[in-house]
Amino acid sequence: MNPIHQTSIKNETIDESRAKNLFALVLITSLFFFWGFVHNLDPVLIPHLKRAFSLSDLETALIDFSVFIAYFIMALPAGFLMKKYGYKFGIIFGLVLFAIGSFLFIPAADTGVYFFFLTALFVLACGLTFLETAANPYVVALGDPGSATQRLNFAQSFNGLAAFLAPVIGGKFILSESSLSDQEIFSMLPLEKEQFLMNEAGTVKGPYAILGCLILIIAALFIFIKLPDIKDTQVKDEKTSILKAFMHRHLRFAIIAQFFYVGAQVCVLSFFIRFATSSAGLTSSSASWYAGGAGLAFMIGRFVGTFFMRFTAPNILLFIYALFSMLLTLVAIFSHGIITVYALIGVSFFMSIMFPTIFSLGIAGIGKDTKIGSSLIVMSIVGGAILPLFLGYISDQTASIQYGFLVPFFCFFVVFLFGLKFWKPRVN
Repeated sequence: MNPIHQTSIKNETIDESRAKNLFALVLITSLFFFWGFVHNLDPVLIPHLKRAFSLSDLETALIDFSVFIAYFIMALPAGFLMKKYGYKFGIIFGLVLFAIGSFLFIPAADTGVYFFFLTALFVLACGLTFLETAANPYVVALGDPGSATQRLNFAQSFNGLAAFLAPVIGGKFILSESSLSDQEIFSMLPLEKEQFLMNEAGTVKGPYAILGCLILIIAALFIFIKLPDIKDTQVKDEKTSILKAFMHRHLRFAIIAQFFYVGAQVCVLSFFIRFATSSAGLTSSSASWYAGGAGLAFMIGRFVGTFFMRFTAPNILLFIYALFSMLLTLVAIFSHGIITVYALIGVSFFMSIMFPTIFSLGIAGIGKDTKIGSSLIVMSIVGGAILPLFLGYISDQTASIQYGFLVPFFCFFVVFLFGLKFWKPRVN
């Protein structure tokens, strides 16, 4: 065979491989956007369902509970199934659950039963658990290992884009433009009130049905593309266990700090619209634009924080950012008017670096325990299910959503202590 012809065939094969990897990377990167979009619809769902079902703040906190408890319950089963059947299976299975959860919003709205909304969110979040478990290693595997970090940061930036767009789009298509007060709704005739509330609940059907269809299309594409195998590089002779991992003091404190951080993030972002309508007197639709601003601040904060880490130790930046978050949260609690909303946007900026920074500090220097340590820190995301319940309870008992934000204030204090003192690697 002609050497020139052989070279041409080889180059075509390389180009085809790169094209396939690029297409796969685009699809997987889209997953980062979609799960970020769904998570950031929660700030819209909370005030919307509160109005539609006349819920207390504690009851609306069950929205976040349904989502984040799914992560805690499904994390280990997702890992087991993907270890047995592969990451591609995990992605497709996760997308199917994602779509099913989205479509379940239709019967939930038709029946007008709050529990069915929570069930839909739980099923949807089970799917997200599979996606988040699989997407990160695949982004790393798709391409040159030397540029893996850049690819991962690029993919995660779409999560931030979703944090900006979801409240704005959700506010446009889900939140009601009705100016009726709770008292006016309460005084309606029974049939009139039932019809009004059913219409309120029904606004979620269109957006979630469209989302479900998009996810099924992406699932179909994943079925027909070839994804690279991900090899487990762990050495078989390495002996480790959860108990041995817990011997690392800084890992134990990282798990605690991450539990409280995730709780704080969910409290701030999920209750943003509810907070803005109460503290600043904004309409829900107007507040959704400010919530989008908080998502944008969160995204920008990550880029800025990453830049500053070139000159500042991560733990120092962590406790400085935690300190600013505490101060701004106090402004949100004890001030009045639009300044409280801007304070929460500032909190969104400063808390943006906390999850990855706590994560990296927690697994630093733990060697063969890194895999288990990473899993334990990820499981601490359950703080997002539990701590918002306390915010809702305080809000109901004090009749002030602002006082409920004492919960994220305390959470940031825990993160501050971790960055100040308890981040240092030590085994005991």
